[in-house]
Amino acid sequence: MIFVKWIERLCIGFIGFILFLSLSSLTSLARDIPPQLSPPVDSQQQQPTQPQPPVIQSDSAPGLSNPQEFTAWVDKFMNDEMSKSHIPGAVISVVKDEKVFFTKGYGYANVEKNIPVDADKTLFRVASLSKLFTATAAMQLSEEGKLDIKSNANQYLKKFKIKNPFPQPVTAAQMMTHTDGTTKRRIGLAATTPEKMLPLGDYLAQYMPAIEWQPGTLYSYSSHSTALLGYLVETISQTPFVEYIDKNILQPLDMSRTSFQQPPPPELADNLATGYQYRKGKYQAVPYLYLNIAPAAAISTTATDMTHFMNAYLQYGRYQDKRILKEATVREMLTRQFTHHPLLPGTGYSFRERWVNNIRTWGHLGSLRGYSASLTLMPERNIGIFIANNSFTGLSSQFLNQFFDRYFPVTKPIKYAKTLSLNQEQIKKITGNYRDVEYPRNTFAKVTAPFKDINIKKADNGNLIINTPKLFFVNKILDKELVPIDKLLFRSPENNAFTAFGENSDGEIEFAFNPLFPKIGAYQKITWYETVWVQLGIAAFCAIMFLSAFIMYPTIPIIRLLWGKSAKIERQFNGAWIIAGFASTLNLIFLIGLPLSLYLIGFWKLVYGVPTIVIALLLLPLISTFLTLALLIFSVVIFQYRYWSILSRLHYSLVTFAALIFVAFLAYWNLLGFQF
Repeated sequence: MIFVKWIERLCIGFIGFILFLSLSSLTSLARDIPPQLSPPVDSQQQQPTQPQPPVIQSDSAPGLSNPQEFTAWVDKFMNDEMSKSHIPGAVISVVKDEKVFFTKGYGYANVEKNIPVDADKTLFRVASLSKLFTATAAMQLSEEGKLDIKSNANQYLKKFKIKNPFPQPVTAAQMMTHTDGTTKRRIGLAATTPEKMLPLGDYLAQYMPAIEWQPGTLYSYSSHSTALLGYLVETISQTPFVEYIDKNILQPLDMSRTSFQQPPPPELADNLATGYQYRKGKYQAVPYLYLNIAPAAAISTTATDMTHFMNAYLQYGRYQDKRILKEATVREMLTRQFTHHPLLPGTGYSFRERWVNNIRTWGHLGSLRGYSASLTLMPERNIGIFIANNSFTGLSSQFLNQFFDRYFPVTKPIKYAKTLSLNQEQIKKITGNYRDVEYPRNTFAKVTAPFKDINIKKADNGNLIINTPKLFFVNKILDKELVPIDKLLFRSPENNAFTAFGENSDGEIEFAFNPLFPKIGAYQKITWYETVWVQLGIAAFCAIMFLSAFIMYPTIPIIRLLWGKSAKIERQFNGAWIIAGFASTLNLIFLIGLPLSLYLIGFWKLVYGVPTIVIALLLLPLISTFLTLALLIFSVVIFQYRYWSILSRLHYSLVTFAALIFVAFLAYWNLLGFQF
């Protein structure tokens, strides 16, 4: 019985692999993005109630005032969490009222050499926290009048121009709010050696993702938008990006152990924490990624240095007797510049807004293979928190959740307006399947998109339920209930987080904003035939038809040869089956060979580019597509002249139909040709 279940799971997994290498839709529909995506509030509907600030804190809460008590709590938390989550090393630093309140390292920077983490000396790669420094540089140029962050960015570009199909120009402000219209790219982000890294301008000229959305209308997180912002800094200042950051930000902030260089300079390189992943009961070091998108993710820093950066922002641009930005500029950066709905969290300039226990925070997360980090600012309380570790985990989220519940708990529940009863038509408009908009759209990495699909359906009590496909989530996200507050606004009873929906120009529901997590994000509604299970069925049908043709030819001729018979099957129009068998064999080799080769090489190595064997495999669909045209002609001929039996003709037609669908799949998912 166990063996049978194992075989069943293996088969489902194999079909899933087939799906994500051949997934597509029958039709690709262009969607119009309305100029305003914020869900309108119907004046005839009940108005939602804003959260009631401030929330009175508990008298029994310790508050962040006793360093000894805080140290004891952090020590216990880190010992428990690092052991449970297999984290080799970590560091935390906290500032309060312009002073360092706490800083300490835990575990090992290098497990093999038993080198402990030192908060003052150990450097961590903090990935997307780099974006905060790049935004700082851009705002410095804005203060100097050299960069107009709200004008067309193309005026500053010399080597290449942003290809924008929309009339609204792309601006630096949109790059900092991730509303420039680009999305993610996963292939070719990094190099194996420093010598193989591309100059920033050359890389962006070749690999900058296309503008998918009307600029300024939709939040879609993209590291390339920040990389482009860094290139603007480099171009306008006529100074290499790394040098500009060092001279204008790091030196004034006395961040002598921080660098965008890859790897860090010799005097710092020996203190860089090794990145790890935990596999088969032990820590395995991961290779150093030399990132082509340095302004978005390349910085390495220490916990102590980050206290200087946090204090500079908490003091609105001032660090001790130096100033990196004007006070008004920092306040602008820490002001909501974009949101999908007034009751949802938004983003400032690179700093993202988050409400925790009804306290507004600003910050950013950073994740890179082998590293995780976060920075959180509480300007109203003059507190900043930095966390980093040398493994890819959710340590910072766990820490911050417990930190706020312990030191800033909510004691008086937020009051909301009464829930709204929606009619069947309103519920039907909202329910359906949605896909996270943040996925690669211009390369074959597009096949990763279904991993973030969600389904929104009606609950028995009239509310909504959000669930995720069980097959494709290693850690199943629990179903989430949504209670209607307004026609297009819902609230989660679990954490009082809001979810909003956006309509397109035809009045149809197009987007779900923040449906799963209390962070800015958007999911786009997809059609029924784009859903995971429909696509699995289509993929399985194609695979079965190809396999049947493979058995008919060349498998049967080979068996005949082994039995001492002629390999040729005597029948009219035999060449048609030869073409069908050859095309189906190529498709099967592609379906099996592509995931197998990537698995053996390592899927993550696509960050270095596409391996030669994968390029060779991508030739196969091009050949089979040409053969599919021949199959279509043969299908017409065999029915017109009634070759073979009716069952043979039907079988051949089904193989042809599968081949035609497969071509559409490949084209939609960027697997037809060399799209990388």
